[in-house]
Amino acid sequence: MGALTSNRKRGDEYSSLNHGHPSLNSPNFQIAKRPRFSSMQSSQDNAAPVLSSKSAIARVSRYPEAKPPLPRVHAPCRTLKFGSLSSRGNEYGNTLFDRLYEKCYRIKNFALETFRYLPKEKEVVELDRDVEEDSSIEEIELIEDDDDDDDVKIVEPNVIIVEELETKAPGSGFQTTPSKVSNFSNTPSKVEDAGLALDSLSLHSDSDYVPLYKKLLEEFERTSKLSRLSLDIELAEKSRSRYQAQRSTRKTQAVEKVPNEPFIPLTKEEEAEIARAFSSSNRRKVLVVHENSNLQITGQILLCLRPGAWLNDEVINLYMELLKEREKRDPKKYLKCHFFNTFFYKKLISGNGYDYKSVRRWTTQRKLGYSIADCDKIFVPVHKEIHWCLAVINKKEEKFQYLDSLKGKDTRVMKVLAKYYVDEVKDKSGKDINVSSWKQEFVEDLPEQQNGYDCGMFMIKYADFYSRGLGLCFNQEHMPYFRLRTVKEILRLRAE
Repeated sequence: MGALTSNRKRGDEYSSLNHGHPSLNSPNFQIAKRPRFSSMQSSQDNAAPVLSSKSAIARVSRYPEAKPPLPRVHAPCRTLKFGSLSSRGNEYGNTLFDRLYEKCYRIKNFALETFRYLPKEKEVVELDRDVEEDSSIEEIELIEDDDDDDDVKIVEPNVIIVEELETKAPGSGFQTTPSKVSNFSNTPSKVEDAGLALDSLSLHSDSDYVPLYKKLLEEFERTSKLSRLSLDIELAEKSRSRYQAQRSTRKTQAVEKVPNEPFIPLTKEEEAEIARAFSSSNRRKVLVVHENSNLQITGQILLCLRPGAWLNDEVINLYMELLKEREKRDPKKYLKCHFFNTFFYKKLISGNGYDYKSVRRWTTQRKLGYSIADCDKIFVPVHKEIHWCLAVINKKEEKFQYLDSLKGKDTRVMKVLAKYYVDEVKDKSGKDINVSSWKQEFVEDLPEQQNGYDCGMFMIKYADFYSRGLGLCFNQEHMPYFRLRTVKEILRLRAE
Protein backbone atom coordinates (compact mmCIF):
# COMPACT_ATOMS: atom_id res chain seq x y z
CA MET A 1 0.00 0.00 0.00
CA GLY A 2 0.98 3.61 0.09
CA ALA A 3 3.76 5.01 2.31
CA LEU A 4 3.99 8.31 4.18
CA THR A 5 7.09 9.35 2.20
CA SER A 6 8.86 8.02 -0.86
CA ASN A 7 12.26 9.08 0.30
CA ARG A 8 13.47 6.98 3.23
CA LYS A 9 16.31 9.33 3.98
CA ARG A 10 14.02 12.35 4.28
CA GLY A 11 11.76 10.39 6.63
CA ASP A 12 14.68 9.67 8.94
CA GLU A 13 15.64 13.31 8.98
CA TYR A 14 12.15 14.29 9.91
CA SER A 15 12.18 11.93 12.86
CA SER A 16 15.49 13.28 14.14
CA LEU A 17 15.84 15.56 17.20
CA ASN A 18 16.15 18.79 15.20
CA HIS A 19 12.61 18.69 13.95
CA GLY A 20 13.37 21.55 11.60
CA HIS A 21 11.08 22.37 8.77
CA PRO A 22 12.89 22.70 5.38
CA SER A 23 12.23 25.75 3.31
CA LEU A 24 10.13 25.60 0.22
CA ASN A 25 13.05 26.89 -1.78
CA SER A 26 15.29 24.19 -0.53
CA PRO A 27 16.48 21.87 -3.25
CA ASN A 28 15.78 18.98 -0.99
CA PHE A 29 12.15 19.94 -0.52
CA GLN A 30 9.73 17.52 -2.19
CA ILE A 31 6.06 17.20 -1.93
CA ALA A 32 5.06 13.86 -0.55
CA LYS A 33 2.69 11.94 -2.55
CA ARG A 34 -0.73 11.35 -1.10
CA PRO A 35 -1.14 7.68 -0.43
CA ARG A 36 -3.90 5.87 -2.07
CA PHE A 37 -5.95 3.37 -0.27
CA SER A 38 -7.63 0.56 -1.92
CA SER A 39 -10.97 -0.47 -0.69
CA MET A 40 -10.55 -3.80 -2.28
CA GLN A 41 -7.94 -6.28 -1.35
CA SER A 42 -6.27 -8.26 -3.90
CA SER A 43 -7.54 -11.71 -4.07
CA GLN A 44 -4.00 -12.89 -4.40
CA ASP A 45 -2.66 -10.89 -1.38
CA ASN A 46 -4.20 -11.88 2.06
CA ALA A 47 -1.92 -9.69 4.18
CA ALA A 48 -3.42 -6.87 6.32
CA PRO A 49 -2.97 -3.31 5.03
CA VAL A 50 0.09 -1.56 6.34
CA LEU A 51 -0.65 1.94 7.59
CA SER A 52 1.72 4.64 8.56
CA SER A 53 2.29 5.09 12.30
CA LYS A 54 1.43 8.81 11.96
CA SER A 55 -1.92 8.44 10.26
CA ALA A 56 -5.17 9.07 12.15
CA ILE A 57 -6.55 5.67 11.28
CA ALA A 58 -3.50 4.00 12.70
CA ARG A 59 -3.77 5.96 15.91
CA VAL A 60 -7.44 5.18 16.32
CA SER A 61 -6.91 1.49 15.64
CA ARG A 62 -4.68 1.23 18.66
CA TYR A 63 -7.59 1.63 21.10
CA PRO A 64 -9.96 -1.33 21.83
CA GLU A 65 -13.42 -1.26 20.49
CA ALA A 66 -16.09 0.24 22.74
CA LYS A 67 -18.29 -2.48 24.15
CA PRO A 68 -21.90 -1.93 25.19
CA PRO A 69 -22.52 -2.05 28.99
CA LEU A 70 -23.86 -5.23 30.61
CA PRO A 71 -27.61 -5.33 31.02
CA ARG A 72 -28.91 -4.85 34.69
CA VAL A 73 -30.23 -8.14 36.03
CA HIS A 74 -32.50 -8.25 39.13
CA ALA A 75 -32.47 -11.19 41.61
CA PRO A 76 -35.74 -13.11 41.97
CA CYS A 77 -37.88 -12.11 44.93
CA ARG A 78 -40.79 -13.80 46.63
CA THR A 79 -44.17 -12.31 46.08
CA LEU A 80 -46.16 -11.97 49.25
CA LYS A 81 -49.90 -12.32 49.39
CA PHE A 82 -50.27 -9.20 51.46
CA GLY A 83 -47.89 -6.35 50.89
CA SER A 84 -44.39 -6.49 49.49
CA LEU A 85 -41.26 -7.69 51.23
CA SER A 86 -39.49 -4.40 50.68
CA SER A 87 -42.16 -2.51 52.56
CA ARG A 88 -41.35 -4.33 55.85
CA GLY A 89 -39.69 -2.41 58.62
CA ASN A 90 -37.79 -4.13 61.36
CA GLU A 91 -39.80 -7.35 61.03
CA TYR A 92 -43.03 -6.85 59.14
CA GLY A 93 -43.10 -3.18 58.33
CA ASN A 94 -44.96 -0.29 59.76
CA THR A 95 -48.08 -0.17 57.63
CA LEU A 96 -51.42 -1.16 59.06
CA PHE A 97 -51.76 -4.04 56.61
CA ASP A 98 -48.34 -5.43 57.51
CA ARG A 99 -49.09 -5.28 61.23
CA LEU A 100 -52.37 -7.12 60.67
CA TYR A 101 -50.49 -9.76 58.69
CA GLU A 102 -47.94 -10.15 61.49
CA LYS A 103 -50.68 -10.51 64.10
CA CYS A 104 -52.54 -13.11 62.02
CA TYR A 105 -49.32 -15.05 61.48
CA ARG A 106 -48.53 -15.24 65.18
CA ILE A 107 -52.11 -16.11 66.14
CA LYS A 108 -52.09 -18.90 63.61
CA ASN A 109 -48.85 -20.41 64.99
CA PHE A 110 -50.00 -20.09 68.58
CA ALA A 111 -53.31 -21.75 67.76
CA LEU A 112 -51.53 -24.64 66.05
CA GLU A 113 -49.26 -25.17 69.03
CA THR A 114 -52.18 -24.91 71.47
CA PHE A 115 -54.59 -27.34 69.82
CA ARG A 116 -51.77 -29.76 69.33
CA TYR A 117 -52.20 -30.93 72.95
CA LEU A 118 -56.00 -31.10 73.08
CA PRO A 119 -57.76 -34.45 72.54
CA LYS A 120 -60.15 -34.35 69.64
CA GLU A 121 -62.04 -37.66 69.51
CA LYS A 122 -58.92 -39.72 68.82
CA GLU A 123 -58.13 -37.57 65.81
CA VAL A 124 -54.52 -36.95 65.05
CA VAL A 125 -53.79 -33.36 64.12
CA GLU A 126 -51.05 -33.09 61.56
CA LEU A 127 -49.14 -29.82 61.68
CA ASP A 128 -47.34 -28.24 58.79
CA ARG A 129 -44.04 -28.43 60.67
CA ASP A 130 -42.48 -31.78 61.42
CA VAL A 131 -41.68 -32.73 65.00
CA GLU A 132 -38.55 -34.76 65.56
CA GLU A 133 -38.88 -38.28 66.87
CA ASP A 134 -36.77 -37.54 69.95
CA SER A 135 -39.12 -34.77 71.12
CA SER A 136 -39.24 -34.38 74.92
CA ILE A 137 -43.05 -34.17 74.98
CA GLU A 138 -44.44 -36.84 77.31
CA GLU A 139 -47.23 -39.03 75.99
CA ILE A 140 -50.30 -39.04 78.22
CA GLU A 141 -52.99 -41.69 78.07
CA LEU A 142 -56.47 -40.17 77.80
CA ILE A 143 -59.74 -41.98 78.53
CA GLU A 144 -62.95 -40.44 77.38
CA ASP A 145 -66.11 -40.85 79.43
CA ASP A 146 -69.06 -42.43 77.66
CA ASP A 147 -71.55 -40.04 79.27
CA ASP A 148 -69.82 -36.86 78.37
CA ASP A 149 -67.52 -36.74 75.40
CA ASP A 150 -65.99 -33.52 76.58
CA ASP A 151 -64.84 -34.90 79.94
CA VAL A 152 -61.21 -35.87 80.06
CA LYS A 153 -59.62 -38.16 82.67
CA ILE A 154 -55.92 -38.64 83.02
CA VAL A 155 -54.70 -41.98 84.32
CA GLU A 156 -50.98 -41.40 84.77
CA PRO A 157 -49.54 -39.08 85.69
CA ASN A 158 -51.96 -36.86 87.60
CA VAL A 159 -50.16 -33.69 86.62
CA ILE A 160 -49.61 -32.81 82.97
CA ILE A 161 -46.15 -31.49 82.29
CA VAL A 162 -45.63 -29.76 78.96
CA GLU A 163 -41.96 -29.98 78.07
CA GLU A 164 -40.06 -27.40 76.16
CA LEU A 165 -40.72 -27.28 72.44
CA GLU A 166 -37.71 -27.03 70.23
CA THR A 167 -39.66 -25.32 67.45
CA LYS A 168 -39.98 -21.59 67.30
CA ALA A 169 -42.33 -19.35 65.48
CA PRO A 170 -40.48 -17.84 62.51
CA GLY A 171 -39.39 -14.33 63.30
CA SER A 172 -41.05 -14.34 66.72
CA GLY A 173 -37.97 -14.87 68.87
CA PHE A 174 -40.02 -16.74 71.49
CA GLN A 175 -40.41 -20.37 72.42
CA THR A 176 -42.68 -22.34 74.72
CA THR A 177 -41.18 -23.35 78.04
CA PRO A 178 -41.82 -26.16 80.51
CA SER A 179 -44.70 -25.36 82.77
CA LYS A 180 -47.03 -27.15 85.13
CA VAL A 181 -50.46 -27.05 83.53
CA SER A 182 -53.00 -28.38 85.97
CA ASN A 183 -54.12 -31.31 88.10
CA PHE A 184 -56.96 -33.09 86.28
CA SER A 185 -57.26 -36.12 88.58
CA ASN A 186 -60.26 -34.79 90.51
CA THR A 187 -61.67 -32.00 88.34
CA PRO A 188 -62.94 -32.71 84.80
CA SER A 189 -61.56 -30.50 82.07
CA LYS A 190 -63.61 -29.02 79.24
CA VAL A 191 -62.25 -28.36 75.82
CA GLU A 192 -63.38 -24.78 76.03
CA ASP A 193 -61.44 -24.45 79.30
CA ALA A 194 -58.26 -25.68 77.67
CA GLY A 195 -57.28 -22.13 76.91
CA LEU A 196 -57.30 -21.30 80.62
CA ALA A 197 -55.09 -24.29 81.32
CA LEU A 198 -52.70 -23.33 78.54
CA ASP A 199 -52.46 -19.79 79.85
CA SER A 200 -49.92 -21.10 82.33
CA LEU A 201 -47.59 -21.76 79.38
CA SER A 202 -45.27 -18.81 79.63
CA LEU A 203 -43.36 -17.31 76.75
CA HIS A 204 -39.93 -16.12 77.73
CA SER A 205 -36.89 -15.08 75.85
CA ASP A 206 -33.80 -17.29 76.13
CA SER A 207 -31.87 -14.61 78.00
CA ASP A 208 -34.13 -14.15 81.06
CA TYR A 209 -35.73 -17.59 81.30
CA VAL A 210 -35.28 -19.43 84.63
CA PRO A 211 -37.08 -22.78 85.00
CA LEU A 212 -39.63 -23.03 87.75
CA TYR A 213 -37.98 -26.05 89.37
CA LYS A 214 -34.74 -24.07 89.76
CA LYS A 215 -36.57 -21.26 91.51
CA LEU A 216 -38.27 -23.74 93.84
CA LEU A 217 -34.95 -25.49 94.52
CA GLU A 218 -33.19 -22.23 95.34
CA GLU A 219 -36.02 -21.20 97.65
CA PHE A 220 -35.95 -24.58 99.37
CA GLU A 221 -32.18 -24.46 99.86
CA ARG A 222 -32.38 -20.94 101.28
CA THR A 223 -35.12 -21.82 103.74
CA SER A 224 -33.47 -25.12 104.67
CA LYS A 225 -30.17 -23.39 105.46
CA LEU A 226 -31.92 -20.84 107.64
CA SER A 227 -33.88 -23.53 109.42
CA ARG A 228 -30.73 -25.58 110.00
CA LEU A 229 -28.89 -22.57 111.39
CA SER A 230 -31.74 -21.68 113.69
CA LEU A 231 -31.92 -25.30 114.85
CA ASP A 232 -28.16 -25.39 115.53
CA ILE A 233 -28.38 -22.16 117.50
CA GLU A 234 -31.29 -23.50 119.51
CA LEU A 235 -29.47 -26.75 120.26
CA ALA A 236 -26.31 -24.86 121.25
CA GLU A 237 -28.28 -22.63 123.59
CA LYS A 238 -29.99 -25.65 125.17
CA SER A 239 -26.67 -27.44 125.61
CA ARG A 240 -25.12 -24.35 127.16
CA SER A 241 -27.97 -23.83 129.57
CA ARG A 242 -28.00 -27.54 130.49
CA TYR A 243 -24.24 -27.49 131.07
CA GLN A 244 -24.50 -24.42 133.29
CA ALA A 245 -27.35 -26.00 135.23
CA GLN A 246 -25.39 -29.21 135.73
CA ARG A 247 -22.29 -27.31 136.78
CA SER A 248 -24.19 -25.20 139.30
CA THR A 249 -25.95 -28.32 140.59
CA ARG A 250 -22.65 -30.14 140.92
CA LYS A 251 -21.12 -27.24 142.81
CA THR A 252 -24.15 -27.02 145.05
CA GLN A 253 -24.00 -30.72 145.81
CA ALA A 254 -20.28 -30.50 146.51
CA VAL A 255 -20.81 -27.60 148.87
CA GLU A 256 -23.61 -29.47 150.61
CA LYS A 257 -21.38 -32.53 151.13
CA VAL A 258 -18.46 -30.50 152.48
CA PRO A 259 -18.51 -30.32 156.26
CA ASN A 260 -17.53 -27.27 158.17
CA GLU A 261 -14.19 -28.73 159.27
CA PRO A 262 -12.09 -27.40 156.30
CA PHE A 263 -13.50 -23.89 156.85
CA ILE A 264 -13.74 -23.54 160.63
CA PRO A 265 -12.96 -19.90 161.47
CA LEU A 266 -9.93 -19.15 163.62
CA THR A 267 -10.43 -17.98 167.15
CA LYS A 268 -8.77 -14.90 168.60
CA GLU A 269 -6.36 -17.03 170.62
CA GLU A 270 -5.29 -18.87 167.44
CA GLU A 271 -4.81 -15.60 165.55
CA ALA A 272 -2.66 -14.24 168.38
CA GLU A 273 -0.57 -17.42 168.38
CA ILE A 274 0.02 -17.06 164.65
CA ALA A 275 1.00 -13.39 165.02
CA ARG A 276 3.63 -14.31 167.62
CA ALA A 277 5.07 -16.94 165.32
CA PHE A 278 5.51 -14.32 162.60
CA SER A 279 7.21 -11.84 164.95
CA SER A 280 10.81 -10.88 164.32
CA SER A 281 11.90 -12.20 167.71
CA ASN A 282 11.21 -15.77 166.60
CA ARG A 283 13.02 -15.67 163.26
CA ARG A 284 15.94 -17.88 164.31
CA LYS A 285 14.04 -19.82 166.95
CA VAL A 286 12.97 -23.42 166.30
CA LEU A 287 9.25 -23.37 166.80
CA VAL A 288 8.39 -27.06 166.20
CA VAL A 289 10.21 -30.36 165.60
CA HIS A 290 8.59 -33.34 163.89
CA GLU A 291 10.29 -36.48 165.18
CA ASN A 292 9.09 -39.00 162.56
CA SER A 293 10.40 -36.93 159.64
CA ASN A 294 13.11 -35.14 161.69
CA LEU A 295 11.91 -31.78 160.35
CA GLN A 296 12.55 -28.55 162.26
CA ILE A 297 10.51 -25.42 161.57
CA THR A 298 11.95 -22.07 162.57
CA GLY A 299 10.27 -18.69 162.52
CA GLN A 300 12.16 -17.79 159.37
CA ILE A 301 10.89 -20.90 157.52
CA LEU A 302 7.36 -20.24 158.71
CA LEU A 303 7.37 -16.81 157.07
CA CYS A 304 6.67 -18.48 153.70
CA LEU A 305 3.06 -18.88 154.85
CA ARG A 306 2.52 -15.13 155.03
CA PRO A 307 0.39 -13.67 152.19
CA GLY A 308 2.31 -13.16 148.95
CA ALA A 309 5.17 -15.60 149.75
CA TRP A 310 6.15 -18.86 148.03
CA LEU A 311 5.96 -22.09 150.03
CA ASN A 312 9.26 -23.91 150.67
CA ASP A 313 9.99 -27.65 150.80
CA GLU A 314 10.08 -27.92 154.61
CA VAL A 315 6.57 -26.57 155.08
CA ILE A 316 5.14 -28.73 152.26
CA ASN A 317 6.84 -31.92 153.47
CA LEU A 318 5.75 -31.38 157.08
CA TYR A 319 2.15 -30.76 156.02
CA MET A 320 2.16 -34.00 153.99
CA GLU A 321 3.33 -35.87 157.11
CA LEU A 322 0.54 -34.31 159.12
CA LEU A 323 -2.03 -35.46 156.55
CA LYS A 324 -0.75 -39.05 156.85
CA GLU A 325 -0.92 -38.92 160.64
CA ARG A 326 -4.50 -37.61 160.40
CA GLU A 327 -5.49 -40.71 158.42
CA LYS A 328 -3.92 -42.99 161.02
CA ARG A 329 -5.91 -41.33 163.80
CA ASP A 330 -9.22 -41.96 162.06
CA PRO A 331 -8.81 -44.48 159.20
CA LYS A 332 -12.57 -44.90 158.76
CA LYS A 333 -13.08 -41.22 158.08
CA TYR A 334 -10.28 -40.71 155.57
CA LEU A 335 -9.05 -42.62 152.55
CA LYS A 336 -5.94 -44.78 152.80
CA CYS A 337 -3.30 -42.64 151.15
CA HIS A 338 0.41 -42.26 150.83
CA PHE A 339 2.09 -38.86 150.57
CA PHE A 340 5.52 -38.56 148.97
CA ASN A 341 7.72 -35.59 149.81
CA THR A 342 8.94 -32.94 147.36
CA PHE A 343 12.24 -34.79 146.67
CA PHE A 344 10.71 -38.07 145.44
CA TYR A 345 9.89 -37.10 141.85
CA LYS A 346 13.24 -35.34 141.34
CA LYS A 347 15.02 -38.49 142.49
CA LEU A 348 12.85 -40.74 140.31
CA ILE A 349 13.65 -38.87 137.07
CA SER A 350 17.33 -38.46 137.82
CA GLY A 351 19.95 -40.10 135.63
CA ASN A 352 18.60 -40.98 132.19
CA GLY A 353 15.07 -39.74 132.93
CA TYR A 354 13.89 -42.71 135.01
CA ASP A 355 15.69 -44.45 137.86
CA TYR A 356 13.55 -46.78 139.99
CA LYS A 357 16.52 -48.11 141.96
CA SER A 358 17.16 -44.66 143.42
CA VAL A 359 13.75 -44.68 145.17
CA ARG A 360 13.31 -48.43 145.65
CA ARG A 361 13.95 -48.33 149.43
CA TRP A 362 11.67 -45.38 150.08
CA THR A 363 8.58 -47.60 150.39
CA THR A 364 9.72 -50.72 152.21
CA GLN A 365 7.31 -52.53 154.49
CA ARG A 366 9.57 -52.05 157.51
CA LYS A 367 9.84 -48.31 156.94
CA LEU A 368 6.21 -47.53 156.16
CA GLY A 369 4.40 -50.28 158.00
CA TYR A 370 2.10 -50.88 154.99
CA SER A 371 2.37 -51.68 151.28
CA ILE A 372 2.02 -48.86 148.82
CA ALA A 373 0.05 -51.16 146.53
CA ASP A 374 -2.75 -51.24 149.14
CA CYS A 375 -3.29 -47.48 149.13
CA ASP A 376 -6.31 -45.92 147.45
CA LYS A 377 -4.41 -42.81 146.40
CA ILE A 378 -0.74 -41.88 146.18
CA PHE A 379 0.12 -38.16 146.13
CA VAL A 380 3.29 -36.95 144.41
CA PRO A 381 4.29 -33.26 144.61
CA VAL A 382 5.87 -32.07 141.32
CA HIS A 383 8.06 -28.99 141.30
CA LYS A 384 8.72 -27.24 137.99
CA GLU A 385 11.39 -24.65 138.74
CA ILE A 386 9.03 -21.96 140.08
CA HIS A 387 5.68 -23.74 140.02
CA TRP A 388 4.08 -26.48 142.11
CA CYS A 389 1.75 -29.17 140.72
CA LEU A 390 0.28 -32.38 142.11
CA ALA A 391 0.19 -35.85 140.54
CA VAL A 392 -2.06 -38.60 141.89
CA ILE A 393 -1.91 -42.38 141.36
CA ASN A 394 -5.60 -43.14 141.89
CA LYS A 395 -5.85 -46.90 142.34
CA LYS A 396 -9.44 -46.67 143.54
CA GLU A 397 -10.65 -45.24 140.21
CA GLU A 398 -7.79 -46.71 138.11
CA LYS A 399 -6.47 -43.50 136.66
CA PHE A 400 -3.51 -41.16 136.81
CA GLN A 401 -4.45 -37.56 137.60
CA TYR A 402 -2.56 -34.32 137.09
CA LEU A 403 -3.67 -31.15 138.90
CA ASP A 404 -2.22 -27.78 137.94
CA SER A 405 -3.67 -24.56 139.32
CA LEU A 406 -2.65 -22.84 136.07
CA LYS A 407 -4.34 -25.53 133.89
CA GLY A 408 -1.01 -26.87 132.62
CA LYS A 409 -0.47 -30.42 131.23
CA ASP A 410 2.52 -32.75 131.38
CA THR A 411 2.20 -36.20 129.80
CA ARG A 412 5.72 -37.15 130.87
CA VAL A 413 4.70 -37.12 134.54
CA MET A 414 1.88 -39.55 133.72
CA LYS A 415 4.17 -41.97 131.89
CA VAL A 416 6.85 -41.89 134.60
CA LEU A 417 4.37 -42.57 137.41
CA ALA A 418 2.69 -45.38 135.45
CA LYS A 419 6.04 -47.09 134.96
CA TYR A 420 6.99 -46.53 138.60
CA TYR A 421 3.76 -48.06 139.90
CA VAL A 422 4.24 -51.21 137.79
CA ASP A 423 7.85 -51.60 138.98
CA GLU A 424 6.88 -50.90 142.60
CA VAL A 425 4.14 -53.54 142.70
CA LYS A 426 6.35 -56.09 141.01
CA ASP A 427 9.27 -55.37 143.36
CA LYS A 428 7.23 -55.48 146.57
CA SER A 429 4.68 -58.22 145.78
CA GLY A 430 6.12 -59.99 142.74
CA LYS A 431 2.94 -59.37 140.73
CA ASP A 432 2.83 -58.07 137.15
CA ILE A 433 0.05 -55.57 136.67
CA ASN A 434 -1.13 -53.84 133.52
CA VAL A 435 -2.06 -50.17 133.79
CA SER A 436 -2.43 -49.51 130.04
CA SER A 437 -6.21 -49.39 130.49
CA TRP A 438 -5.98 -46.77 133.22
CA LYS A 439 -7.18 -43.33 132.31
CA GLN A 440 -4.82 -40.37 132.21
CA GLU A 441 -6.78 -37.35 133.41
CA PHE A 442 -5.71 -33.73 133.38
CA VAL A 443 -8.23 -32.37 135.85
CA GLU A 444 -9.98 -29.38 134.32
CA ASP A 445 -12.75 -28.62 136.80
CA LEU A 446 -10.53 -27.47 139.65
CA PRO A 447 -9.87 -24.20 141.50
CA GLU A 448 -7.46 -21.90 139.66
CA GLN A 449 -4.98 -19.49 141.12
CA GLN A 450 -5.35 -15.83 140.22
CA ASN A 451 -1.84 -14.70 141.16
CA GLY A 452 1.78 -15.81 140.89
CA TYR A 453 2.53 -17.05 144.42
CA ASP A 454 -0.30 -19.32 145.66
CA CYS A 455 0.54 -22.41 143.59
CA GLY A 456 2.06 -24.19 146.65
CA MET A 457 -1.05 -23.55 148.74
CA PHE A 458 -3.31 -24.84 145.96
CA MET A 459 -1.17 -27.97 145.68
CA ILE A 460 -1.34 -28.96 149.38
CA LYS A 461 -5.07 -28.18 149.55
CA TYR A 462 -5.68 -30.43 146.51
CA ALA A 463 -4.07 -33.23 148.53
CA ASP A 464 -6.01 -32.26 151.67
CA PHE A 465 -9.47 -32.37 150.03
CA TYR A 466 -8.76 -35.47 147.88
CA SER A 467 -7.55 -37.40 150.93
CA ARG A 468 -10.84 -36.53 152.65
CA GLY A 469 -12.76 -37.89 149.66
CA LEU A 470 -14.21 -34.43 148.99
CA GLY A 471 -14.50 -32.34 145.89
CA LEU A 472 -12.32 -29.29 145.34
CA CYS A 473 -14.87 -26.83 146.68
CA PHE A 474 -12.64 -23.84 147.32
CA ASN A 475 -11.22 -20.98 145.31
CA GLN A 476 -8.71 -18.14 145.34
CA GLU A 477 -10.64 -16.26 148.02
CA HIS A 478 -9.94 -18.99 150.58
CA MET A 479 -6.15 -18.82 150.23
CA PRO A 480 -5.49 -16.18 152.96
CA TYR A 481 -7.52 -18.28 155.39
CA PHE A 482 -5.76 -21.51 154.38
CA ARG A 483 -2.34 -19.92 154.96
CA LEU A 484 -3.20 -18.97 158.53
CA ARG A 485 -4.86 -22.35 159.15
CA THR A 486 -1.75 -24.16 157.93
CA VAL A 487 0.42 -22.12 160.34
CA LYS A 488 -1.84 -23.17 163.21
CA GLU A 489 -1.73 -26.86 162.18
CA ILE A 490 2.09 -26.82 161.87
CA LEU A 491 2.53 -25.15 165.25
CA ARG A 492 0.31 -27.80 166.82
CA LEU A 493 1.65 -30.63 164.62
CA ARG A 494 -1.88 -31.72 163.93
CA ALA A 495 -3.89 -31.47 160.71
CA GLU A 496 -7.60 -31.12 161.27
